Amino acid sequence: MMTTLPDDLSDLALRLVAATMCGGAIGFDRELRHKPAGLRTHALVSLGASLVTVLVLRTTPGYEHVDALSRVIQGVLAGVGFLGAGSILRNTVSTQEQVHGLTTAATIWIVAALGIACGVGQWSVALIAVSVALFVLVAGGPFEGLLHRIFKKKEP
Repeated sequence: MMTTLPDDLSDLALRLVAATMCGGAIGFDRELRHKPAGLRTHALVSLGASLVTVLVLRTTPGYEHVDALSRVIQGVLAGVGFLGAGSILRNTVSTQEQVHGLTTAATIWIVAALGIACGVGQWSVALIAVSVALFVLVAGGPFEGLLHRIFKKKEP
């Protein structure tokens, strides 16, 4: 992984602000859909992931210790998984079991990954990923509805 050390204050600020904006963009979509985790939650998760990533880059001498960065990435993604799990609800009141919040949990996880990408200075990866994620969130619902209408099972 090619990373650059955030050696000056402006580069450090760019990484943290870019992560916050990427997470905020995903969170804004969730906010518009009145989901429990919205703009602030997603922006803060992304900022936090970027922050710990940048801290490791700044405190680990040289890049020969890539294992330290790898451990931080693993820890962030596993920890955020628990946060995402808190947004998943299971409803058994009706005759069918329903699970809600999986997309929100997935967006919380993806904004953490976006924060990591910004934290290590992988701008093209972050830009492509946030674009694809927003496309899936905006166009995915209508496309999913279309597929359900086309392939709707006939009841016997």
